[in-house]
Amino acid sequence: MIPLHLGALHPVEQIATIVLAFGPFLVLGIVIAVRRRAEAGEPEEPEDRS
Repeated sequence: MIPLHLGALHPVEQIATIVLAFGPFLVLGIVIAVRRRAEAGEPEEPEDRS
């Protein structure tokens, strides 16, 4: 797949563009997965109504 709308980019520039475009979504997905796993593993604490 050649991204013609970007023009002729050096391969390193293509990699940098892809990382900048999709990297934040990948990091967000990892953070969400880790948080959900951490919350699922925690036992629920009973509320202290003193």
